[in-house]
Amino acid sequence: MRWSGVAAASGIAIGPVRLLREEAPPERRRLLPGQEAVELGRLEAALLLAEQQLASICESLTERGQEEEAEIFEGHLLFLQDEELIGRARSIVNEEKVSAEFAVDTAMQETVAVIESLDDAYLRERAADIRDVMRRVIRILSGSETEGAQAGAGEPEIWVASELSPSDTARLNPQTTAGFISALGGRTSHSSILARSLGIPAVVGLGERVLDELKDGQVVIVDGSLGELWIDPDAAQLAEYRQKARQLADRQTYYASFRERPTVTLDGIHPELVSNIGSPQEAEAAAREGAEGVGLFRTEFLYMERSALPTEEEQYAAYAAVVRAFTPEAPVIIRTMDIGGDKELPALELPKEDNPFLGYRAIRISLDRPELFRTQLRAVLRASAQGNVKLMFPMIATVGEWRKARAMLEDVKAELQTEGIPFNPNLETGVMIEVPSAALMADRLAKEVDFFSIGTNDLVQYTMAADRMNPKLSYLSDPLHPAVLRLIAQVIRAAERQGKWVGMCGEMAGQPHAVPVLLGLGLHEFSMNSLSVPRTRALLARLDARKLRPLAEAVLELDDPGEVKTYIEERIPWIREFV
Repeated sequence: MRWSGVAAASGIAIGPVRLLREEAPPERRRLLPGQEAVELGRLEAALLLAEQQLASICESLTERGQEEEAEIFEGHLLFLQDEELIGRARSIVNEEKVSAEFAVDTAMQETVAVIESLDDAYLRERAADIRDVMRRVIRILSGSETEGAQAGAGEPEIWVASELSPSDTARLNPQTTAGFISALGGRTSHSSILARSLGIPAVVGLGERVLDELKDGQVVIVDGSLGELWIDPDAAQLAEYRQKARQLADRQTYYASFRERPTVTLDGIHPELVSNIGSPQEAEAAAREGAEGVGLFRTEFLYMERSALPTEEEQYAAYAAVVRAFTPEAPVIIRTMDIGGDKELPALELPKEDNPFLGYRAIRISLDRPELFRTQLRAVLRASAQGNVKLMFPMIATVGEWRKARAMLEDVKAELQTEGIPFNPNLETGVMIEVPSAALMADRLAKEVDFFSIGTNDLVQYTMAADRMNPKLSYLSDPLHPAVLRLIAQVIRAAERQGKWVGMCGEMAGQPHAVPVLLGLGLHEFSMNSLSVPRTRALLARLDARKLRPLAEAVLELDDPGEVKTYIEERIPWIREFV
């Protein structure tokens, strides 16, 4: 029996089911008169222990270089300080004279109900994080804080849950957990992000009905690449998927052999193969995977989840550390702060917006708050004295925004020169092309910038008017849509006419079907998740850039992404090996 869900983490897993039962909600226990203070004391102690546990998880992930995953649990720590959520639990204890366990559960249910009623799919997925944190507190209060998903020894199992929490996912052992599936969740849920970082195949969003079809010990196949679940597969299916799993393992070994090789196509073209990172630790991981530098350094990690803004020295230290992770000539493109949209910044006290992705974010904040912007520009310029640093402005929508940002950069350069502080006066400066207006004005921008970097994640959602966090709109979120490809082609042609280079730092840069099209269009730099670098280098080694230009031009005339993929596979049949 085949079930379709959301492909959350690629790979194939075969094994017996292990059902993770939901914890029973705490019973409503009435307090004896005068016990409220004791119960509130229990709650405070549980909150403190939960904070210590989450801090320990953050520290462990950070030590392993998993900064992005650590940020998930740093966000969980904020829930423990949320006055509306925790304050509501305290009020329930005082007003309803009930146990702390019941009060926390009630406050959690109320908050989750509000969040799940929102239209924003990304925010709805954060309800799972609130449940995770508050259930941790409830387990501590009830004396069962060690419960949760614990994969033990023996045959690797497929974990099944209505909703696997981030805490449970982080505890899974890849050696004894073959994969996991869940009724709820999406690709952007934190459990899915953690599954990808652990290399555990996962399919989520299968629907609650799937739980009725499964029982402990039942053999299933999880295809995390296609988002498929096979229940009670027959012998032929098992043999087929075991062969696929072996082929996948062989391919991973093959890709790994390209880590230390140069990036070169069949016809001798050397596109730049670099990585997207979010911290100095990720830079070191990218260097180990063979990335030739950094195509996108997301600087937001310096600003997030903190009460005070980062100082110039803090920023300089982080930027310089990234430069040191690579050879002196390796490019390191630093993007100025891209706060807003799905990224909140408590220290700035940004206003709540109905549509934050179209609101006050990125360069709009930087230009509006020059003291914030100048501090970051000073730090970037100082780091430019350490290596091949380049600077990039995000969310540029008009030529005027670019000119204002560039003027502020020139002012800061003059300031540093007066102070006698070294920096690279010829620092290359470019813009991210992620707003359709910038793509349409690329011919004008190309006369003034040093380079473009195409951010396809946002470019796709703005071009298609489809929230990329909303699973119901996933059919509109394909970067291979000809409308998106035409904008990309227009940007590259505009840059070529002015002798400027173009990179891509969206997820599209590492997608196998997209690589031959982008190479044919003349893209100079491919920037991606570091784990995709060896595979993409292996793919580029089999492509002839000169012969791909007709293919790239042809797909611009097609009608939809499906036709584009079919056309590519007909001309390059072996491309399926890399998917």
